[in-house]
Amino acid sequence: MTEIILTQYPGKFIGPVAKLIGYIMDALYTFLDSAFGIQNIALCIIIFTVIIYLLMFPLTYKQQKFSRLSQEMSPEINAIREKYKNKKDQVSMQKMNEETQMVYEKYGVSTMGSCVQILINFPILLAMYQVIRNVPAYVSSVKDIYTPLVEKIMGVGGYQDTMTEFLKESGVAMVKLNFESDITTTNSMIDVLYALPGHGWELLKDSFAGLTDIINSTEAAVAHMNDFFGINIANSPMNLIGTGWGNKNFLLIFGALLIPLISYGSQVLNIKLMPNASAAGGENDAMARQMKTMNTVMPLFSLFMVFSVPVGLGIYWISGSVIRCIQQLILNRYMKNLDLEVIIEKNKEKAKKKKEKQGVYESQIANAARLNTRKIAEPVSTAEKEAKIREREEYSRTARKGSLLEKANMVKEFNERNNK
Repeated sequence: MTEIILTQYPGKFIGPVAKLIGYIMDALYTFLDSAFGIQNIALCIIIFTVIIYLLMFPLTYKQQKFSRLSQEMSPEINAIREKYKNKKDQVSMQKMNEETQMVYEKYGVSTMGSCVQILINFPILLAMYQVIRNVPAYVSSVKDIYTPLVEKIMGVGGYQDTMTEFLKESGVAMVKLNFESDITTTNSMIDVLYALPGHGWELLKDSFAGLTDIINSTEAAVAHMNDFFGINIANSPMNLIGTGWGNKNFLLIFGALLIPLISYGSQVLNIKLMPNASAAGGENDAMARQMKTMNTVMPLFSLFMVFSVPVGLGIYWISGSVIRCIQQLILNRYMKNLDLEVIIEKNKEKAKKKKEKQGVYESQIANAARLNTRKIAEPVSTAEKEAKIREREEYSRTARKGSLLEKANMVKEFNERNNK
């Protein structure tokens, strides 16, 4: 099993993204605490989600414009595919790609237009998972809540053995205690405390009877910080359902079930509001079938994923879906009144200028290549060659009597007369 340690995720790509999210979350937590006296990670997650989607709105707009233009150009793309339907040779495939690219340029659409937002969203989601499952590692304000209690525990004689036994009894999985140094000890103990289920705090009081007061105050601060309508966002809905069933707390079970169900519903609503970029392609179009499959799979994926990850990640997922729905309603209204003919004409003009610029550049390269070739193949100009020939002929005519040159000229004249 993977061990969770309070050192930040070391991945070369996701690691820095998670660290950046941690800085933002810490800043939000500090601001809410100092300005309004609110200490709540769930609220920080919601505000963070709003900020992220506001920053990505220009990309969302471009994606929607891509979808709208894709509907317009889809008949032309389909006509090209039909034209080369039964032609599989390399020349035909190349021509099909060239003609398809010309249509994309005509409409000013990038083949990656619909993928950019996904490429940005996915790393953020993975990094958010690292932050939420181990908040104290990234949000120093949260780590400070646990630090006084950990320092008190470390002051108790034989605390290493007590904590090791406590870890076994508490049922906390995927966490390892590390007593190599003061730093690793502090970090790993905060890991254990952050991952504690509800009954774990009672076990901690039994294990360290002399620290009951500080354990109670820390438990209250953590419960307030992680609370979202009575649900602990550090736990997964699956764990919460198990806890609720054991305690006969059916309200907790209902709340735990509600998170993945809302996630599923918000995803479905978001997809319903999205313009179908491949609608014009017909039911048999491969892109339409792929999009239909994705639209079915993605909500189901969110439903099952949110069951097994911390509730905090589910809050991020739901918040993102709700914000996208609001943005989509605004964009749908805007796109309905958008003059596509004007946009297409502008894109045609851009493509024309690009081709003209490309053509001039290619012409310059061709001219330079011809000049270089001429220099290699013709080191001496034609005029220079003719001048040298005339010079040799004049020299031959003025040859001295009896010289070898005169005899060579006589042989040359004899050969020329016989050849005629």
